[in-house]
Amino acid sequence: MFENILIILAGFVILLWGADRFVMGASALASNLGVSPLIIGLTIVGFGTSAPEILISAVASYDGNPGLAIGNAIGSNIANIALVLGFTALVLPLTVRSETLKREYPVMLAITLGSLVLLMDGHFSRTDGFILITGMFVVIYAITMIGLRSRKTDPIIEEYADEIPVGMSTMNASLWFLGGLLTLLLGSKLLVNGAVSIATALGVSDVVIGLTIVAIGTSLPELAASVMSAYKKEPDIAIGNIIGSNMFNLLAVLGIPGAVRPGPVPANILERDFPVMIALTILLFAMSYGFRAPGKINRIEGGVLLSMFLAYQGFLYFSSQH
Repeated sequence: MFENILIILAGFVILLWGADRFVMGASALASNLGVSPLIIGLTIVGFGTSAPEILISAVASYDGNPGLAIGNAIGSNIANIALVLGFTALVLPLTVRSETLKREYPVMLAITLGSLVLLMDGHFSRTDGFILITGMFVVIYAITMIGLRSRKTDPIIEEYADEIPVGMSTMNASLWFLGGLLTLLLGSKLLVNGAVSIATALGVSDVVIGLTIVAIGTSLPELAASVMSAYKKEPDIAIGNIIGSNMFNLLAVLGIPGAVRPGPVPANILERDFPVMIALTILLFAMSYGFRAPGKINRIEGGVLLSMFLAYQGFLYFSSQH
């Protein structure tokens, strides 16, 4: 057991480092190729912070553990909203002014409800998986168009521009990109192996491990990015990373198990975890949209989100003991 814990911790560390290098290299490479900071921020950064989940989903599905992959996708979205934004707002309240983000909220909610519709029959087919993965490319195009329409006035543009590495050669950017990707693969393999071993030793399902240990660990890049963005007075990026990450989690991370290893959807996912994710998505929308003024997640609301996350994790723990 102790050895598996060390393997998981090593996997988390490698994933965190690899995700950071992957995003840095990809962002610098895109910038050198003339891609605008807004498009880099809306696509590469959002995709990059979901890279650990995507790689874990692919490795787990290939190794015959699709439940861990599904649990990771749903659990990461729950952790992103309730843990990451809750903790960030508790430390530094978040004010959202970006019109681009306001247009992304309905897209995220539509993806959340659409993914539920695909899985409601209790079977995750290969067709369902390919629909979600295809949807990822459609959404990348859609949010790019949304961003370009408001690029002249949206304050998030300056925030993204400040985050892109400057002065990195194309060669170095390519090496960091490839090195980060290979590191992500290694970290994913270690984490999946350790998580499956612990699930077997404790007698709990790989779905629960995906919803708890793996989901929290793979949300660490989002937590670090959101806290740092809030600290640097870039609140739009803090929430934008979560919206982008959650969309990629449902389309790519959740889509991979269906495409690679179709099969039944665990009943608890539909009855317990999907409703929690949908409720948190709607709550985020209500808190931060800002219907007549800039949206804001204050410390009280951050505390509510964090309390909901702790209560959910406690419920998972006690329900897994029976």
